[in-house]
Amino acid sequence: MHTRTGQDIRQILVKAKNGIPPDRAELVYLLDAVDQSELEMIFQAARDLREMHFGNSIFLYGFVYFSTYCRNNCSFCYFRRSNKLSPRYRKSDQETIEAAAQLSGSGVHLIDLTMGEDPYYHRDDEGASRLAALISEIKCKTGLPVMISPGVADPGMLEKLSAAGADWYACYQETHNHDIFSKLRLGQSYELRMASKRNARNAGMLIEEGLMTGIGETAQDIAMSIEMMRELQAHQIRVMSFVPQEGTTMADRPAAERIRELLTIALLRLSFPDRLIPASLDVDGLAGLEERMHAGANVITSLIPPQSGLAGVAQSDMDINEGLRSVQEVKPVLNRIGLKAASAEDYTRWVENERSILR
Repeated sequence: MHTRTGQDIRQILVKAKNGIPPDRAELVYLLDAVDQSELEMIFQAARDLREMHFGNSIFLYGFVYFSTYCRNNCSFCYFRRSNKLSPRYRKSDQETIEAAAQLSGSGVHLIDLTMGEDPYYHRDDEGASRLAALISEIKCKTGLPVMISPGVADPGMLEKLSAAGADWYACYQETHNHDIFSKLRLGQSYELRMASKRNARNAGMLIEEGLMTGIGETAQDIAMSIEMMRELQAHQIRVMSFVPQEGTTMADRPAAERIRELLTIALLRLSFPDRLIPASLDVDGLAGLEERMHAGANVITSLIPPQSGLAGVAQSDMDINEGLRSVQEVKPVLNRIGLKAASAEDYTRWVENERSILR
């Protein structure tokens, strides 16, 4: 068996800094790092690459979870169809627009419109048209790029959303291990979910793909997922730790150890140095932000206006009404570690450049 050495890790990191991303075996090797000096070398390399491509500027995403109704019964999700404990709401268009406007005024760079696979929008063409009209109104009201997360959608719906002004389509596989996928997303098609992302890209939208750690995956599984993300040509790549949810079949499973998420953020940066990689406030709130930035993230997601009646996902109420998931609160954290919020113009320029490549 090959003995681990700091020199091995340095060689992988030097290659990454020179534009040669780690291969699958190297990713697995880095994911097995446990020594603090090894971890710090990896995190430092990730930060160096972030600075090389983005300087010290960080993008900020406002989050509007406007419908918690869902037709799916995912084993990990608090808002799964059969969970009687989760709060159900479907915000009116006016409420959704007002929340988006409040976020825009606070200084976010994007409005992330998230929903469960709500039959109200998925049932027919009229539902898709309602969602498209909402996107159009929010674009007009805020002037910001919009991300839409409607779950699996047919090509016709995706075309409507893109034509209405949606810049991004977010749809998370969570894992590219088919067996684990079938246990997480009960009764759903792995292939259909992947195809929906390709169809959204063909419709002209940028793609966000996502992973979850702590769900029984191996280092090999994560390395394979990174390869699949490259094949998908995702523009933004997210990883979040599993958090057990009351009322789900995975409620008794222990929460994921955060180091796996942090290492995966760093490996995503080594693999995709010029892509967007979020630090989500949805797992550990404001308290977990600095360590995710330390790992190489360059986007802060899940900024939610307080007292708005809007939920988070992994942590449905953490830090929200206290106002801690706000631009006002994250900026001092960024400043303390030598980072700053980017300008809205910088973010819009990045999005427009990437979308121009798709056309």
